[in-house]
Amino acid sequence: MVDFIAAHIYDFAGFALSAAAVASYQLYLRWRNRRDPASSALYGMHAARAAWVEGVMRDGRDILAVQTLRNSTMTSSFMASTAILLIIGVLTLSAQGDKLTGTWHVLNVLGTDSSEMWLFKLLIMLFDLLFAFFAFCLSMRLYHHIGYQINVQKDLRLDCTRPAHVAAELNRAAIFYRVGMRAYYVTVPLLLWLFGPLWMVGATVLLVFFLYHLDRAPRRDSDLMG
Repeated sequence: MVDFIAAHIYDFAGFALSAAAVASYQLYLRWRNRRDPASSALYGMHAARAAWVEGVMRDGRDILAVQTLRNSTMTSSFMASTAILLIIGVLTLSAQGDKLTGTWHVLNVLGTDSSEMWLFKLLIMLFDLLFAFFAFCLSMRLYHHIGYQINVQKDLRLDCTRPAHVAAELNRAAIFYRVGMRAYYVTVPLLLWLFGPLWMVGATVLLVFFLYHLDRAPRRDSDLMG
């Protein structure tokens, strides 16, 4: 194992730098959300979902609830199906490693073009797509349960029918969907890793920059006017 790492030191160094960059950003995001929750787009969506559940259960808008949850379930189902297709594509690439490694490494500057490293990269990408698949499946499961909870009469004796509980379950479903999308985003640097470690590091920098702007709450009117 040590010899394998030493023979592909640049590829593993690029992977380590990319993983450290993503992990550091996630730690920074948690710190920022705890310090100033209003600065996070996630906080605003959580509050909006809680208010939506409260309004639907108070006013008895069952049709609106069913349509909205159906759209969310269909979206998660589509993304899970796409993950399966991508997994099949990765497995197909793994079976053709001897034929494709030379072509994919034309732009490779520092990394190696060995078939063993090619299979290792595809294995990491496979794990990432499997993670995304299970995250979207868990999201679908929760959306399915919420469809029953949100359409029953509120009973204060049952925690599962309280609006606060239903809103918490809805936010859990959204978090699983968000995790699945993050796993999708990570596939971009992993895919470019097939071309070489420098491509992976560059894609990771762009990904962190993209996530930083994606996770920020919309600017307030006062900020825009100022």
